[in-house]
Amino acid sequence: MTLLGAISSSMLCSMAGNNPKLGQLGSELRQAREAAGIGQREMARRLDVGASTVNRWEQGERAPTAATVARYLAEANASPELVSELVELSQSSDGPLWVAVDMPDQRRQLTALLEAEQAAQTVTAVAPSLVPGLLQTADYARSIMVSAKVPAMEIETRVAIRLGRQNTVMRQRDPVHLVALIGAGLLRQRIGGTGVMVEQLRALLEVAERPNIDIRVIPDELGWHPALEGPFVLVEFADRSPVVQLENRRSALFFHEGDDVAAYQEAADMVQEVALSPAASSELIAAAVKELETT
Repeated sequence: MTLLGAISSSMLCSMAGNNPKLGQLGSELRQAREAAGIGQREMARRLDVGASTVNRWEQGERAPTAATVARYLAEANASPELVSELVELSQSSDGPLWVAVDMPDQRRQLTALLEAEQAAQTVTAVAPSLVPGLLQTADYARSIMVSAKVPAMEIETRVAIRLGRQNTVMRQRDPVHLVALIGAGLLRQRIGGTGVMVEQLRALLEVAERPNIDIRVIPDELGWHPALEGPFVLVEFADRSPVVQLENRRSALFFHEGDDVAAYQEAADMVQEVALSPAASSELIAAAVKELETT
């Protein structure tokens, strides 16, 4: 499955519990069953379990064993590749965090992140060095990928996914409240050149006018604060426990356990305490645009 395919199929899925990995496993099991034309009760009969058990697996509320996943997918006539990937996914699906290193796991984690963002009440993006993905323009995102040596054949697909993610999350009927806490230093960068950077900063000023988006700049003239430890995304819901997602150059991970998430909630609160107000932030961004245009 391509990365774009993974994101498209996520529109049919739901991460019911607060464990993103377990929720994604359940979603893919359900997709495999439905693709095979097998009803939930029929699958339960074939596996000799109750229909409620199958439902809990598919809703991400209960972790099936690796052997059960293999039997389930065999009944669904799934491909060997999918069987191998989901059996591996299931072996630590009920763990305290989800570390994604290889590409299949990263695709699944991105799918889970998109679903989480779409269902969220509030998304807080702490981004000290780069504009958050939900606010990046196409040219800004493309410039980062080119400089990061992303394979050329993947770049346009990844850019399209990023823009689609923005439309899905930020332009839905009941849009998510996005709080973007960005470092002042990124306003002076020249990612993609002056023209690309000016366009990106103007885009920030435009979206900052929406009632559901708060863009707040973290000043340079501060002592230590949690944003200096690196970027993270805190996703909070109205009806389930929050999750946290972090990325680095080689991997990405989700936290969903209470103590772990609470540490990042506290960090987000600390950064908001030192960040400028939305109005003052917009003034600073506008000044950065003016400076870029005159140099």
